[in-house]
Amino acid sequence: MASENSGSVIGTQNSESELPIRSKQPDLNQGDLTKQKSPKQTDDKSAQKKDKVSGLQEAQNNGAKATSSNTGNPPSSQLPDFVTKRNELFDRLKRKHDAETLEKDHPVIDVVLDLGLDKNGLPRPAMPVAAKAWESTPGSFLRHVDKDVSSDVVVAKVNGKELWDLDRPLERSCRVSYLPFTSSEGRNVFWHSSAHVLGEAAECHYGCLLSHGPPVEQGFFYDMAIPGGQVVKESDWSPLDSKASKFFKEKQSFDRLHVSISDLKEMFGYSKYKMYYIENLLPPEGSTVYRCGSLVDLCLGPHIQNTSKIKAFQIMKNSSCYFRGDKDDDSLQRIYGVAFPDKKQMTEHKLFLEEAAKRDHRRIGIEQDLFFFNDMSPGCTFLLPHGTRIFNALQKLLRSEYYKRGYSEVQSPNMYDSDLWKKSGHWQHYSEDMFVLDVEKKKWALKPMNCPGHCLMFSHRERSYRELPLRMADFGVLHRNEASGALNGMTRVRKFQQDDTHIFCTQDQITQEIEGLFDFLKCIYGLFGFPFRLKLSTRPDKFLGSIETWDVAESKLKDALNSFTASGGGQWELNEGDGAFYGPKIDITISDALRRDWQCATIQLDFQLPQNFELEYMTADTAAEAKASAPDEASMDEKSTTLKAPGPGRARPVMIHRAIVGSFERFMAILTEHFAGKWPFWISPRQILVIPVMPAVHDYVEEVQELFRSQKMYVDIDLSGNTMKKKIRTGQLQQYNFIFVVGAQEKETRSVNIRNRDDQETQAKGELVPLDAAIAKLRALKKDRRLVNAI
Repeated sequence: MASENSGSVIGTQNSESELPIRSKQPDLNQGDLTKQKSPKQTDDKSAQKKDKVSGLQEAQNNGAKATSSNTGNPPSSQLPDFVTKRNELFDRLKRKHDAETLEKDHPVIDVVLDLGLDKNGLPRPAMPVAAKAWESTPGSFLRHVDKDVSSDVVVAKVNGKELWDLDRPLERSCRVSYLPFTSSEGRNVFWHSSAHVLGEAAECHYGCLLSHGPPVEQGFFYDMAIPGGQVVKESDWSPLDSKASKFFKEKQSFDRLHVSISDLKEMFGYSKYKMYYIENLLPPEGSTVYRCGSLVDLCLGPHIQNTSKIKAFQIMKNSSCYFRGDKDDDSLQRIYGVAFPDKKQMTEHKLFLEEAAKRDHRRIGIEQDLFFFNDMSPGCTFLLPHGTRIFNALQKLLRSEYYKRGYSEVQSPNMYDSDLWKKSGHWQHYSEDMFVLDVEKKKWALKPMNCPGHCLMFSHRERSYRELPLRMADFGVLHRNEASGALNGMTRVRKFQQDDTHIFCTQDQITQEIEGLFDFLKCIYGLFGFPFRLKLSTRPDKFLGSIETWDVAESKLKDALNSFTASGGGQWELNEGDGAFYGPKIDITISDALRRDWQCATIQLDFQLPQNFELEYMTADTAAEAKASAPDEASMDEKSTTLKAPGPGRARPVMIHRAIVGSFERFMAILTEHFAGKWPFWISPRQILVIPVMPAVHDYVEEVQELFRSQKMYVDIDLSGNTMKKKIRTGQLQQYNFIFVVGAQEKETRSVNIRNRDDQETQAKGELVPLDAAIAKLRALKKDRRLVNAI
């Protein structure tokens, strides 16, 4: 049910979608503010008209000079013809737009600045400011704000929902907050703007056709088709860096313009890549473009104010890729870069990358013989014996908690008739991401998630309220047809398993179930030393069900979150309007040893699937009471109203989708990098290595191995002809938790000399421990699942 990352094709942020149903098209809505009536202006009408006329003339004069004086770019004669023609059209449309904006009424609007927390973590007081619609910008208010806030601002956010350019005029009364580079949204905006500068440099350098350039986890990239099939060489990096540095000094602004579909086709008709986006992904009313220097690009934004904000910039690598990630489509060149608002952050980032490279799960996986990939099955992990030991330890942990917490483990089929997916709604929105098969002249598909199958399991017989909550857990194999270009080690795969669970409960049970899941999170993440954050996403603009039902559900989630905070669980964040269309959700983000954020867990309320599958249970109420408490079926969409409502004495359950570790493959990758391959004893695939000092003690070494194996520990012995020093060094490189060195004294006293991987004092000469005591101590270390490797 919980999905891997899914980035949009154009636009600013890559987002993680945890929906059971995922759309292939990115959200391209502009997110205009809700219209409000504004008070009439009291300015003198004639003076206002005079100002408009002079302003219009100024806009026309300034616009006519935009191509040369505002950008500092090469003269038009040095740019490709398609760039010159594109930019001339942009200039004409921008002049027209600016003139129309000046002609609009500029009524007084109510704007309140939300300045976040101060250095002591206390909320700063809200700041009302004087403003006019279509004139005042979020950036213009920063002169009234303390420098410790304004100096770090990257982008604004309006009404807690929509990211907004600092220089984009506000349109109506609203609440404005500011995001710094240190916030994930601010960082994505900064890197997206930096990608535009890279695109501008590439377009000037190569005369290439740009595809798209989004922010990614550690920076940004831009895809492009270079004339003549030319490929990017490392020797190209320096000229591109030099061009980008020149653009930063020019303080190029990012100018936003909404353009109709017909004008977009004229503007980008030279590029089949841009035309694909225009014809397949944009709404009928058109979309926005941004100009930065000589680059005009199809983009939702928002962006930083100007290029001078970028103080450090570096190209990191280049590669080839396929347009749209499709191997049957054009091969493109991809250039990766990273940028920061100060040079110190670039230095720190390089150190971070060095450490991250040492911890790369793909490297450690090969070194420790955990897993591998093969082109015979791309995106599918071959788990080797030592990797399977880790996988099994994770499953055993979860099964033990399932038993304590009242979960029932089930197994469901691997493939289903397409009729099931049509009933659930996945076929309409997700079929391109499914592996589809022809079986007896019908379409079938391998399951990409478990929820529809679990609905069938719930409905296969009569259910009573006494059975609720019903917690259905499934470790079944899932398949998703990820694009080959998106595959990335074990963090993005096509075949995987996850700790998928669906809880069927009543509305009254929602709060206690969510509280129970928070406790589950603390238990699991605590074992690995992962701190985590919670974010509540509420009702989006397009939703199913009644507002009343949503309000109740959100209230129950907030109650559970507040209870979690009151018990010392930390503050939670509110992400208004970002819930799934079928119900609100809580996203859980963990931080690893390198302070990288990963989303593994998700908790989602779902009112729609129970509706689609007409799930119901017998209530304890009378028929009249049951009818009164049933959901408002009239509030559902057209499809829902054709479904049968629960009868007297029956009700619909609420469905909670939840995963904690998510994909086992992805979680193993995260753990590998979190621990840098130094596994805690209880989950380690190599727990003990026994090394003899001399051949005369081989029999004792084998006896020690059998004794610890009988306690279900992983014990290897090295009876090779290598020197003892080499055997120890090999064991250290393979990250055994403990190395036992056994000689005549140990055999005689029935003891072992223990070297602890994480205790340097034991490396020269280990601690002599009686055999029985060593068994008892290591049994306790394994049973307690302790993080620290100490006995």
